[in-house]
Amino acid sequence: MRVRRVSFYLTLSALVVMMACVDLTGRAATSSTALDQAYEHEETRDLVVLVNDASDLVMTKGEASFADLRTAGSRWRKGEMYVFVLHPQGNMLVHPDPALEGKNVIDLEDINGKPIIRGLITTATALPDKPSGWYHYEWPVPDGLLPRWKSTYVRLVRTPSGEKYIVGAGMYNDRMERAFVVDAVKDAAGRIESQGETAFQSFHDPRGPFIAKDAYIFVFSPDGVDLVNPGFPSLEGRNLMDLKDTQGKPIIREMFNVVQTSGSGWVDYMWPKPGESVSTLKSAYVTKAKVGGHWVLVGCGVYLADAPKAASTETKMAAPELMALVRDGATLLQQKGEAAYPELRTQGSKWFSNGTYFFVWKMDGTRVFHAADPDKEGQNDGGVMDVHGRPYGRMFLEAVNSPTGEGWVHYMYPEPGDIFPTWKSAFVKRVTFPDGNQYLVGSGIYNMQMDRTFVEDVVNRASDVVANEGESGFAKLRDKTGPFVFMDTYVFVQKADGVELVNPAQPSLEGKNLSGLRDTQGRTFVTNYITKAMQNGNAWVEYEWYKPGENTTTRKLTYVRKVQSGSTTYIVGSGYYPQQ
Repeated sequence: MRVRRVSFYLTLSALVVMMACVDLTGRAATSSTALDQAYEHEETRDLVVLVNDASDLVMTKGEASFADLRTAGSRWRKGEMYVFVLHPQGNMLVHPDPALEGKNVIDLEDINGKPIIRGLITTATALPDKPSGWYHYEWPVPDGLLPRWKSTYVRLVRTPSGEKYIVGAGMYNDRMERAFVVDAVKDAAGRIESQGETAFQSFHDPRGPFIAKDAYIFVFSPDGVDLVNPGFPSLEGRNLMDLKDTQGKPIIREMFNVVQTSGSGWVDYMWPKPGESVSTLKSAYVTKAKVGGHWVLVGCGVYLADAPKAASTETKMAAPELMALVRDGATLLQQKGEAAYPELRTQGSKWFSNGTYFFVWKMDGTRVFHAADPDKEGQNDGGVMDVHGRPYGRMFLEAVNSPTGEGWVHYMYPEPGDIFPTWKSAFVKRVTFPDGNQYLVGSGIYNMQMDRTFVEDVVNRASDVVANEGESGFAKLRDKTGPFVFMDTYVFVQKADGVELVNPAQPSLEGKNLSGLRDTQGRTFVTNYITKAMQNGNAWVEYEWYKPGENTTTRKLTYVRKVQSGSTTYIVGSGYYPQQ
């Protein structure tokens, strides 16, 4: 299924990994063959071995092993990888960060409010017969400022004196494993069987155990009604039995076929990633769960590493082309008024093709023309919101009531004939008809790829807010349902000395000086773009960075502007990852 961008949270109370039972006094009987069968990636297997070996050391030497685990440069503490030891009550006993070691950190959370320590403890202690598992959260690399996704494997062990500790280590090279998904679905099914439908609410919690990266738990009734859909709650209650993937495969029917014939299993299908127009292979694990006298289908879909993409067969209109088209359409309407509607409604014309069509609103928000769906004409959508709560109707009106009389709005909206909302970028413009009345005219492109046009547009609008309102306007820039945060794009604000003032994606950075921050090539890119903006008023800067949800670096382009508000100088910017 198509899913919105959501935070990467997956708590595994106990990971089933095809290994022999582990007790608290002996070594885990884990063969390399078992690990190879359980995990697809070498990094994951190496981490499990490291934690198991460290656990053996603690079980053999007790607290005397802590000195070994603290040795810099050893296999226990090397580069980004380190072993930590945690007491089940929340005391951090071994950790390379002196701000954490020796302290009770039970209430420590990541930047999104994810309870890190409580999650690690629960993972290792929730089930007596499964004293190990995985936990995922955001955390800075050693000596770093910016949090990155981290997957941590933990084990509960007992020392010769009988004391229990949690030994763990994490990796920033985070990749989804099939074993993670299977365990999450089984855990969700178990919760449903023990709690009934009251468990459904927990599947919607973005800080809970069932939302992971761009995957989430979904639940269907036996007749195909969507009961749980955290990605698109608006679809809950609808019958999706006939839903097909982008190549015509009946996804939901295939899932039911699997659980009815095998009890559980995997279903592969083609679906676009959020913000992409080309389909990627997606895999979903599904199983049954009993609820009272009936059963439901429980599953989770995920884009695994290196999943193949479909070949692109469609040439999408670029942002400047759509802007030109809307301006041409506005000229036509200015000349002909309503008499232009039949021309704009002609499929296959320049105005209506490949999912791109025109719409016209009155300035009070009433739709008077909608080429793709005439049934929507007459509705007042000035207060309409998308599935994320973005008031795109209001954004349309604000854009055309601006001094320029036009602008971009990004929101989620279903393609014609589809029920799943996807990202749409619309360009809207104010136009005066021959009768003297003003209207809003616009057109949009679905799954439009980010480019310089969008970034410059959002930075310029944010700069106007900062210039006119100063710090009192920062709340508008932080609003994740507003025009300054969409897809993986957001606006940041810094002082000229590099202190971060606004960062909706990583609010924990606000108040910190980022001037010394380096990219993966060693370039001080923050200092670089501040210097250029101070000298030239604005600048584009290129550097290497981690794209959200990915474990390898890629090229990032950031646009910044120097903005004066009163006596204070600000740097306002935003960036994007261009398609390779």
